[in-house]
Formats: sequence, structure tokens, C-alpha cells
Amino acid sequence: MYDLTGFQRDLLYVIAGEGDPHGLAIKEELEEYYESEIHHGRLYPNLDTLVEKGLVEKGQRDRRTNYYTLTRRGTREIEARREWEEQYVDLD
Repeated sequence: MYDLTGFQRDLLYVIAGEGDPHGLAIKEELEEYYESEIHHGRLYPNLDTLVEKGLVEKGQRDRRTNYYTLTRRGTREIEARREWEEQYVDLD
């Protein structure tokens, strides 16, 4: 996960938390978090990168709607990242 941008990591977390969301749902969730508009030209190329890296799978609900789900590797990467973060951030 070290080679991902912050935006790509945020995409992974949203996909993990939303349960097979479609692109528009991911976009809306990130727009709420970032408090600014996320353009399709930023969103979809970054989702495609996550697919190419084997972290996310892309499926099709219908002709116009794709959904995204974490792969096992994507889940492992998130778990490893969280373990690494816990070494440095203790909120208890």
C-alpha cells in the first residue's frame, strides 16, 4: 500500500466500508469527506489503478453501473496498513 496515493487509500477504505459500492456512491462518500467535488476524471482512473494492482475487483450491475469490491489482497493491505499505523498512533 506504500505506493498508493492518499486518494487511492481513501478509495480502498470507502470500498471496504460500503460493501460493493458503485462509482457514484464512492464519489459521493469522498465528496462528503473532502468537502469538495470529485471529478470523474480523477475518480475512475484511480479506481482502474486499484483494479490493475489487484486490490479491487470491478464488476458490472447493468450496462451503465459498475461496482467495486476489495480482493483478498486489498483486505490484507488494509489490515497491514492499520497494524502499521497502530505502532505510531495510540488513541486509547
